[in-house]
Amino acid sequence: MNARSCSLSRLSGLIIAALLMIQPVRASGSRPANLVAMERRVAPIIQRLVTLNARWCPVTMAAPGWLLGDRRLYSDAGWPRARAHYGANDTDDLFIAALDPQGPAARAGLRVGETVRLINATAIVPADTAPHARMAAAHALLEKAPLDQHLTVETRDGKTVKFDQPRGCASEFRVEASDNVQAKADGLLVLIFAGMVRFADDDDELATVIAHELAHNILRHRARLDSAGITRGLAQFFGRNARLTKTTEEEADRLSIWLMIGAGYDPAAAVRFWTNYGKRHGGGIFQSPTHPTWRRRVKLVTAEAELVRQMRAADPDAAPPMIANPAVLK
Repeated sequence: MNARSCSLSRLSGLIIAALLMIQPVRASGSRPANLVAMERRVAPIIQRLVTLNARWCPVTMAAPGWLLGDRRLYSDAGWPRARAHYGANDTDDLFIAALDPQGPAARAGLRVGETVRLINATAIVPADTAPHARMAAAHALLEKAPLDQHLTVETRDGKTVKFDQPRGCASEFRVEASDNVQAKADGLLVLIFAGMVRFADDDDELATVIAHELAHNILRHRARLDSAGITRGLAQFFGRNARLTKTTEEEADRLSIWLMIGAGYDPAAAVRFWTNYGKRHGGGIFQSPTHPTWRRRVKLVTAEAELVRQMRAADPDAAPPMIANPAVLK
């Protein structure tokens, strides 16, 4: 292939990548049973990652050990099927989509399908009618929950439970009904696509993905890129925009290793995951300039695992350096 053909191929790849990036995530029309099982798989992984690393997170929130769902996320045609899978009431409330079986909410007696109407006696009032607005309102209440008190949750049918509220790194999570092998973070929400859950061979590999996206939120990457004047869309794939975006991806790769080790997951799984992912979805000549190659990622996570080992040998409480001293994006 000559240089001109390579350039055209790369440009085509960038255009395709940009179109994929700017596609909105559509609300799921239905939630098939296997997707409900995926939510149950990821809930304990999320709980371990957010609670066992909370001491390093600049922003924390109460971590009940649940994933929430909302009627607004479904079409009128898709809601009856989803409701049946969850055992949810036919109301316009948030409901519990999945629970960590060992988490505080499950131990207190809450179950999948139950509504969450009040948190600490405060109604969950969304700012607007956007699909995730009510989840954001619940998130805000969990952030404001007093550290020295139990968390109180009231359901639509009047059931009230109180339980200890371990703190967790502040993020909301959702498994999205899509076959795309992707995951995304926007500063508040982490979306894990069903295709990605299926792709991860085991829970340690799935923890790699979740830790990477959680790292983006912990490190405030979206806000920092916005402050640096990064242009999104097609322009993000060129020049300074691409370079700084790639910097945040590499930061998230490195912090993900600290989060995995902190939660008791095997950092070698990150090497397995990025190798498998790169060989099947790495892009080849269409490699996005906003992300490191899979070989680069393997080197980064391998080196970071060794750094963690050395730092923890000298100081068992050693903190991830990039949290206290994040790189200046310029």
